[in-house]
Amino acid sequence: MKSNKEMLTPNLNPADSSDSLLMQQMTALQITVTYLEDTIERLDAVVAAQDKQMQDIQRQLKLLYGQLTQKGEQTIAPFDVLADRPPHY
Repeated sequence: MKSNKEMLTPNLNPADSSDSLLMQQMTALQITVTYLEDTIERLDAVVAAQDKQMQDIQRQLKLLYGQLTQKGEQTIAPFDVLADRPPHY
């Protein structure tokens, strides 16, 4: 199978007509465009999946922050040095 560069650089044989040369170039360009379109579609799918993952992670992070805030307000009391003096003093 020829690489894209080989397809885009046709063999300049004097026996080839200019129409044949143009058709080879056109075919090579169409193949290249098809590969590029496929690559763009695959990249778009990856970006969409990553965006969904990021949104899910952000939602989870908000829930965790909310839980930590609620739990922190319920269980942590302010520290008072005089009231909370150890018994050995």
